[in-house]
Amino acid sequence: MKFENKVVWITGASSGIGKALAMELSKKDCQLILSSRREKELNNVRSQCVKPENIKILTLDLADYTNMSSVVNKAISQFGPIDLLINNGGISQRSPIIETTIDVDKKLMEVDYLGTIGLSKAILPHFIERQSGHYVVVSSLMGKFSSPLRSAYCGAKHALHGFFDALRLEHEKDNIKVTMICPGFVNTNVARNALTGDGSQQGHQDEMTENGLDVNIFVKKMIKAIQKEKYEAYIGKFEKFGVFIKRLSPRMLHKLVMRSKVR
Repeated sequence: MKFENKVVWITGASSGIGKALAMELSKKDCQLILSSRREKELNNVRSQCVKPENIKILTLDLADYTNMSSVVNKAISQFGPIDLLINNGGISQRSPIIETTIDVDKKLMEVDYLGTIGLSKAILPHFIERQSGHYVVVSSLMGKFSSPLRSAYCGAKHALHGFFDALRLEHEKDNIKVTMICPGFVNTNVARNALTGDGSQQGHQDEMTENGLDVNIFVKKMIKAIQKEKYEAYIGKFEKFGVFIKRLSPRMLHKLVMRSKVR
């Protein structure tokens, strides 16, 4: 798959992975639609991109997951048919289960899971009609195994894998692709913005996130995985091997995570 002459829609594009991805893809001969809740920040990202005239801004709140059809119609009106939807928007969480209110679990499911599903289902008829389309979903290694203080986040990310594996099976006949991107630790503000047990933001960086993969290196690897149309891509440092260790021995992975500094 090549990005040239493609229309690519990126959610969560105002910061972090989404921002870096927009800036990298803007170097290619494609048209971008950038979405998040924050229009000012999106315009700031656009101004830093190559060929900003090939970029449109479309505000989107993933929590409003029952009203995605109108948003999809607006997106299609920007450049015409959409080739790739990159589901990157979402939030993280850092708190013990015993201290996490059910409202936080609900918020993570509404934004990270239902928001992504709502948007993806709304654009599905468009992909089917064209007999072409590519979903790229920024999940997490926490969608494949878990670690402490991320119960709600892990639950939402695991759910994404279940849904999109089914979508891939059902719509292979329609030439619709699904690529699950599973980041490990990437040095962004994801930890600072993560919700704590009462729903407030953590406000500070995790040591492991601080020492994670540089976001610009990450997006280059992500783009290669998309171009290869991989089903799943595990991108990180040592932590990515947790996926393979779990296949070998869930008990072994449990012990390794308990001994690690992942908190």
